[in-house]
Amino acid sequence: MIILGVILLVVGYLLGIPVLWTLGIILAVVGVLLLILGSAGHTVGWRRHYW
Repeated sequence: MIILGVILLVVGYLLGIPVLWTLGIILAVVGVLLLILGSAGHTVGWRRHYW
């Protein structure tokens, strides 16, 4: 999810499409939050670990 967010950020920036830029930011932030929660030992989406 983090990688997809970064890809959308780059594509949105290069093509000048603000919707892709916004979606990239949202996906990257959600991916980082899930990674932090999963690595802290919290259950995320019925999984013990989120990679």
